[in-house]
Amino acid sequence: MTKLRAASRLALIALITGGMAATCLPGHFLIAQAKSPALQRVTVSNVTPRRDEKGRIIDAHDGCLHFFNGRYYLYGTAYGKSAGYGFNNRFRVYSSADLEHWTFEGELLKAPPDGVYYRPYVAYNSKTRKYVLWYNWYPKLWEGKVGVAVSDTPVGPFTIVNSEAHVAGARGRPGDGSLFVDNDGTGYFIYTSIDENHAIRIDRLTADFLDSTGETSEVLGEGSEAPSMFRFEDRYYVLFDRTCCFCSAGSGVRVLMGTNPLGPFTEQQNINRGKDGNPTVAAQQTFVAQLPTQDGAAFMWMADRWDSRPDGIKGHDLQFWSAPLRFASDGSIAPIENDATWSLEVQRGRPLDARRHPYKWPKNRDTHEPEIDPCTGAHLPPE
Repeated sequence: MTKLRAASRLALIALITGGMAATCLPGHFLIAQAKSPALQRVTVSNVTPRRDEKGRIIDAHDGCLHFFNGRYYLYGTAYGKSAGYGFNNRFRVYSSADLEHWTFEGELLKAPPDGVYYRPYVAYNSKTRKYVLWYNWYPKLWEGKVGVAVSDTPVGPFTIVNSEAHVAGARGRPGDGSLFVDNDGTGYFIYTSIDENHAIRIDRLTADFLDSTGETSEVLGEGSEAPSMFRFEDRYYVLFDRTCCFCSAGSGVRVLMGTNPLGPFTEQQNINRGKDGNPTVAAQQTFVAQLPTQDGAAFMWMADRWDSRPDGIKGHDLQFWSAPLRFASDGSIAPIENDATWSLEVQRGRPLDARRHPYKWPKNRDTHEPEIDPCTGAHLPPE
């Protein structure tokens, strides 16, 4: 058995049994270890909208996908018919047994204060047995803050426990961020600092994932957004690229690699830019998900294709899911390919839990609704 195959199998065992405390730690699994998980071949389409069980286009952007407790959960920001800058952005979660048939499970935040919300990222904390949500929010554009909320279940609703988490490297306003949990259960938050030219840093989290310890990395890049972090074998990867601001052209994917979660890192090739310098996939990164397969965890790059909506509704913008990333023996990642469709045999999840009435957070009148698009300068119609 090759080193890659052996490491992947160990990752899969941990993913199924709840022993792997990476970002997609599944939590308290009840699957018997002696029984092999059922597998199912699924086909991912990047050219047609994903829909829920009622035929509605899934509205979940700039978030993450996890395999928690034997079921797939897709988290994201719902934009609806808005331009994306108003108080009525909301976080949603959908679940699936097979990555193809999705059920709307509700909205996430319980009693959130007025503000503009982006980038929901969830992790399971095996010590507290809580699901923890970190997110970026603005009481007013662009007065950035980071919030933290918790829930006993992956579908919430999540109760806010820290509306202004301390992030050591953000001297002023924090921007985009996402979560990563290492194999030993230690949590990390990778984020941008708006006041430092969108500089990228990583903070180590407290044991309960509710705040930063204050231990932070060096600046890993500037002028960047949408950072993501994961671990493959004994290497840590940081992915990000230039600021995009809902750009239709998309952005590249700079890859930093190291052997310590706080660095130092060395930069590899950009895996989403062609020889002409343009993005291969016209999309902005949001996450790298881990899918359980017979041979171990497959790493799927996820990115939002802004302005790809087929009907003019922002909430219907498509999300690109890559075929599994390919790692060379030196740890480098092969360039992402713009696949229209691809198939993979993954672990089939458990059936849907007993249905409950999905939670929805209240819709409020936005007294700070912008009239001009802060990205393009175009006039915005009222929501």
